Amino acid sequence: SEHLQKTGIPSGSQDKVSVLDSGPEMADPQLAVDPVATSNLSVKAPEFYPPGYNQYFNQNFTDSSFEDRCDGYLTLAEYVQDFLNHLTEQPGCFETEIEQFAETLNGWVIADEALQELVELIYQQATSVPNFSYMGARLCNYLSHHLTINPQSGNFRQLLLQRCRTEYEYRDEATKGDETTRKQFHAFVLFLAELYLNLEIKGTKGQVTRAEILQEGLRELLNALFSNPVDSNLICAVKLLKLTGSVLEDAWKEKGKNDMEEMIQRIENVVLDANCSRDVKHMLLKLVELRSSNWGRVHGTTPHAEATPENDPNYFMNEPTFYTSDGVPFTAADPDYQEKYQELLEREDLFPYYEENGADLSGPGEMYFDEIDDEMDPEIEEAYEKFCLESEHKRKQ
Repeated sequence: SEHLQKTGIPSGSQDKVSVLDSGPEMADPQLAVDPVATSNLSVKAPEFYPPGYNQYFNQNFTDSSFEDRCDGYLTLAEYVQDFLNHLTEQPGCFETEIEQFAETLNGWVIADEALQELVELIYQQATSVPNFSYMGARLCNYLSHHLTINPQSGNFRQLLLQRCRTEYEYRDEATKGDETTRKQFHAFVLFLAELYLNLEIKGTKGQVTRAEILQEGLRELLNALFSNPVDSNLICAVKLLKLTGSVLEDAWKEKGKNDMEEMIQRIENVVLDANCSRDVKHMLLKLVELRSSNWGRVHGTTPHAEATPENDPNYFMNEPTFYTSDGVPFTAADPDYQEKYQELLEREDLFPYYEENGADLSGPGEMYFDEIDDEMDPEIEEAYEKFCLESEHKRKQ
């Protein structure tokens, strides 16, 4: 107590004093620790989120059980938007959480206005957040079969298609608009393509079909894109056909239509006549090539015949590619494969000092391991020393 009074420290503050100056024999050694540079960039920084994504989603989706997640929300919009953001960040949780999400909506969406709001929220997320169009289409398909509300204005699927039709009606103006307008329109086009692939409609006899109206809509969207052949429109058309081309062609052939041939002819005319960039023309030609190979679909051989290079054109498809000493690629389909592969094995520089199982064959003093420099870079060494000093200082505290 006397010592504390002499040093000017109140007697009631003993528990707040970590080191008392009671003589050199009791003083702990003080280490001079340079401040360690730390990054100010957080994992929640905007740089790590795609445009249009709300990074401040409610933490209920990661910190509590799903049953409690609807607690604390004031509006339907808050709950749905948080789930959409959660699904954007963690798409793998779709299968495990979608059922509870739909059940919560069935207890919340009981009026026409709420259903309209739900449709708009999902539509905006699917057309404004990059790479959410596929997940949005899956979500729409699930809700179309599991939402119980069925108002006179239309069920979930009907309202969704009406919302898409509103955007569809402005296709000609959108393809001629400015860059921002075209970008928004292209996002809508790709979302519609995902809807066509994922939205299932069950018939009266239990059969599952795709929405016929979407099939016709995609054809008209392709016509609009090719009618205004600027680069961005053509790139969107390529993405659309790569995504849905095989399905669309099969559906058109079932109806006896030749629409895909007409579409390919338009592409060839664009390559010849349009003032698009060289890279875009190359993309279009690659698309024509993809279609000529049946959209890359692989057909297996008959079950009664063993696959051989003579009867199966895909026999060598999954074979690895090797390179000769001159850098020329070759595979098992090459007539000179055995000779070239043997030459590759004889090149000792490819596999120095290693067995096939990865064991080290080099003995002490061998060139490969003696040349490895295990010394730290000066900057790394300095940072490591600071880290050790700081750790030691914290441990003594």
